[in-house]
Amino acid sequence: MSENGLFSLTGQVAVVIGGGGVLAGAMATGLAQAGAEIAILDLSKDGAEARARTIQGLGRGAIGVCCDATSKSSLEQALQAVLVRFGHVDILLNAAGVNSGTPFFEIGEAEWQRILNIDLTSVFLACQVFGKAMVDAKLGGSIINISSVSSGPPLSKVFTYAVAKAGVNQITQFLARELAPNNIRVNAILPGFFPAEQNRKLLTDERVASIMGHTPMNRFGESSELVGAAVYLASRQASSFVTGSILRVDGGFTAMSI
Repeated sequence: MSENGLFSLTGQVAVVIGGGGVLAGAMATGLAQAGAEIAILDLSKDGAEARARTIQGLGRGAIGVCCDATSKSSLEQALQAVLVRFGHVDILLNAAGVNSGTPFFEIGEAEWQRILNIDLTSVFLACQVFGKAMVDAKLGGSIINISSVSSGPPLSKVFTYAVAKAGVNQITQFLARELAPNNIRVNAILPGFFPAEQNRKLLTDERVASIMGHTPMNRFGESSELVGAAVYLASRQASSFVTGSILRVDGGFTAMSI
């Protein structure tokens, strides 16, 4: 990814929540390749620091911070660590996530709350904590949330996850209106099927066949194929008039009906 021109992120600081994971980690690396310095926040300290080292190897400033994205106080502590190291925040990428295939009538309250907390409440809290820092800095910025093809119409077998991702879409569009006067853009990436640890156990042969039958490109996505969308939405130049959008990267899945 070029450090110059329309998609340059040179001089910007990106906070990537859940950046120790495969998909968010790929997007974090892509933001760094476009010129950004990166703070990787993850519940796994080892995962955050490992991704930060990878980015440092590209010649970019990077830190790994252990952070519980479902805790406002933990996010506030992480913000202070970012400000001490980099001085400001320009880009927030909310990518913490968890999934479950528990049948509806078997979903317990604890599982319901856990998935909602990680997939939805974390976005709400991070937008409060880091969004407020962006507003106070008066430098503008970009918030990028991660939605899902399950956000509507919902997919089978992922009830709580689908509810959470529908909520992410609402947060995205509400905050796009709320923060526009501050020159902060808020958008979401809506991935199709990208096999990762959180959903691999759901991909039975039958389900894979169903997914492929509904995906015109007839394959799963690769983590690298989310990078362009992330850099585009982060760029002050390329997406300067884009806010409240939900950008589909799904191989055509949501374009299909019958």
